[in-house]
Amino acid sequence: MWLLNKMLRKLVTRGELIVNDHDGKEYRYGHASPDRNPVRVRLTDKGAAFHIAKDPRVGAGEAYMDGRLVIEEGDVRDLVLLIRENAPWERQGALEPKGPIRQAIHAAAGKLDQVNWKSRSRRNAEHTYNLTRRLYELFLDEDRQYTCAYYRDTNDSLEQAQLDKKAHIAAKLALKPGMKVLDIGCGWGGLALYLHRHYDVDVLGVALAPDQIEFCRERAAEAGVTDRVKFELMDYRDVQGEFDRITSVGLIEHLGTPHYPGFFAHMRRLLKPDGVMFSHCCGRMGGPGVTDKWTRKYIFPGGYIPSLSELVSEAERNRLIVTDVEALRFHYAHTLEEWYHRTTAAKDEIIALYDERFFRMWQFYLAGAEAAFRYGGLVNWQLQYVRRRDAIPMTRDFMFEEERRLFEAEQAPEWHIKAAAE
Repeated sequence: MWLLNKMLRKLVTRGELIVNDHDGKEYRYGHASPDRNPVRVRLTDKGAAFHIAKDPRVGAGEAYMDGRLVIEEGDVRDLVLLIRENAPWERQGALEPKGPIRQAIHAAAGKLDQVNWKSRSRRNAEHTYNLTRRLYELFLDEDRQYTCAYYRDTNDSLEQAQLDKKAHIAAKLALKPGMKVLDIGCGWGGLALYLHRHYDVDVLGVALAPDQIEFCRERAAEAGVTDRVKFELMDYRDVQGEFDRITSVGLIEHLGTPHYPGFFAHMRRLLKPDGVMFSHCCGRMGGPGVTDKWTRKYIFPGGYIPSLSELVSEAERNRLIVTDVEALRFHYAHTLEEWYHRTTAAKDEIIALYDERFFRMWQFYLAGAEAAFRYGGLVNWQLQYVRRRDAIPMTRDFMFEEERRLFEAEQAPEWHIKAAAE
């Protein structure tokens, strides 16, 4: 316990953390506060403290999953937010691996994990997205948007914020009826169907998870638009043709930096000369880094969250003009908070679908991700690219005007009748 005790005494200064070791001895860190309750945890065996202290980013999650770390006051979200608040991004390095050798090993392992050839990309996608459909129904919004929502008001429902996210994206595409759109990493089809519904465009959605594509096709068939909105189980590297617009939402995080040159080169080939490409992805506030080991191991194998410099430099090399950049800072924290609460409310059903260890893993993942966006170094990047400088209007006013039109359209009674009919 001495090593964990030493680390926590240095780390926790805001809020109060109480740790009861396996032998009953109590340790207190930080200071009690009238506006927040303390977090109390119990370690259930002699080796738990060392397992956490030797590699906190992995050890804490595994100890919670395995029942070696039990939350007795508060919940795991309270614990994770408390720790991350005491080690914000502005204090870079507070939770990073110590020593040059460990840092080098950590970086090398992260880079190796990003090598995603086609077969490995498909395995990684299936690991992440081929979980039971019911799981995603339990914590996502009705449209199954598994990416950052857009909160115009933090009091909005998750459903409203995800609807507003689609409008925010659509407004940046400068769409016109009859255009041909490619949606890479199309998820469960919500954005593709939204774009067709509002703009009368043809959309091809591609992804690597069979269950996602099957679900997308079911949705297109129910809406009667299979001739206009098509979904294929396909690697983006196999897509051929030309498109007026290309979107990727939550896709770049799965590529790995070794594949950025090929991705941007292929996007340029697919994009028409007067086309527009849009990307929405998780991103780093600082420079290039490494995805933490716990997330790579349990949630997103092969994943990497890019810095803005990595996205822009590859665009430059492929003569893609970056015409708009937006950083969404707190939106994903609010999204993940809601996902966490929905997951926790569905505890019994999730345990019945999988087991308690999986439930605790999912809780820790969502809480850790929220903490990273609330206090850590993560944001969401939205970037717009063109091949020709005259492909979009000269000012950004068109985005605001179109977004406002979409918001108003969604509120119109006749629109809700049309959407329900589809």
